[in-house]
Amino acid sequence: MQVTQVRCAGMDVHKKTVVVCCLSVDANGNPIREIRSYNTTTRELLSLCDWMAGLEITQVAMESTGEYWKPVYNLLESSFEVMVVNSQHFKQVPGRKTDVKDAEWLAELLSYGLVKGSFIPPLPQRDLRDLTRQRTTLIRERARVINRLQKVLEWANLKLASVISDIGGVSGRAMLKALVAGTEDPQALANLAKGRMRSKHTELAEALSGRVRDHHRFLIQTHLDHLEFLDAQLKPFDTRIEQLIEQHTPVVEPPVPPSGSVLQTQSADLPLAWRQALPLLDTIPGIARQSAELLLAEIGSDMRRFPSAAHLCKWAGVCPGNHESAGKQASGRIPPANRWLRSILVQMANAAVRCKASHFAAVYRRLAPRRGHKRAIVAVAHRLLIAVYHMLKRHEPYRDCPTQLSQLTQLRRVQTLQAQIERLGYQVLLTPTDTAQPPS
Repeated sequence: MQVTQVRCAGMDVHKKTVVVCCLSVDANGNPIREIRSYNTTTRELLSLCDWMAGLEITQVAMESTGEYWKPVYNLLESSFEVMVVNSQHFKQVPGRKTDVKDAEWLAELLSYGLVKGSFIPPLPQRDLRDLTRQRTTLIRERARVINRLQKVLEWANLKLASVISDIGGVSGRAMLKALVAGTEDPQALANLAKGRMRSKHTELAEALSGRVRDHHRFLIQTHLDHLEFLDAQLKPFDTRIEQLIEQHTPVVEPPVPPSGSVLQTQSADLPLAWRQALPLLDTIPGIARQSAELLLAEIGSDMRRFPSAAHLCKWAGVCPGNHESAGKQASGRIPPANRWLRSILVQMANAAVRCKASHFAAVYRRLAPRRGHKRAIVAVAHRLLIAVYHMLKRHEPYRDCPTQLSQLTQLRRVQTLQAQIERLGYQVLLTPTDTAQPPS
């Protein structure tokens, strides 16, 4: 095999140590292999940088090991071309399981150009990712606290969750705080309802009639305090995310083409600022501001790093798997990928199919009866991400196109109904009328 990288290095990164194998050549062109181990403290990593710079190393490959690769990457990215490699892509050879052998093997593969780096976003996008992911974690924790609170109410024979959809709302919290304070009269508790909840006074009084003990009051108060703490934690995250989005300035330099492909940069391909991309994403059915912020944090607004929409969908893990052998198609399960991005895409797909006149709803109605809800939702998420790719690449808002698919769905439904009637022994002559409309 032909050597493509003359001076390169492979790293095996751990929590406390990092083993480095540097491949270079001497003055006579003879290959040199040097191996050293360093601690992962900042001082030791700076010494590692100086050592590799002295050997004139240009490219470095390291394994993606949890969170341990990040401090090493932060210090190396400004001086070297760093590639973070998926361990599944180079550890398929048996007999190589020591730190030194891992580093040597990774350096050798890099010298022959046989490893492909993972997508590492620029620093501003990494900061936005940290904020949006932490905010998502807090929102999920808040949902778990509400579920635990609902469990305590069930223990106390309080059926409040059967009447109120959100017991963590204004009306629910007011009733629960009064209950903790010692109010036991169901009518008095029901009078604390706000807004449209007042119309459910009778149901609320019935649901608030239970067997509440001091033990239940203690648990309810604990969960309410936890909810208030999480709400206070979420507000600074919203403010900080909004500031980062407003301050973002897109990079105008063209990125390095991935995997040897050639990218031709045009003015229309230049990335949008995040504050410009948010209104475009908000035009898609099922996407609100928080969802758009999560999308930007995961994929960014620069679509030049993805050669095509299919490449982006494969990277996001919302396309069908491809496993064929001996002419037989095996499992078509979606591949493992970015779980943060895929989860928000599935959430947006579930919201988009509720817009019954949209293209996504038509796709879901066509696939769900024969493929099931889960596969249909992933298919909708796939199409949604394709739309996002082209919108950010062309700087255009979303334009719905439900007519053709709705007419096709209507035609298939008519043919199915006609076949069912003919199987019952009747002859059917179908004549369209002026009032015939495609299904909504």
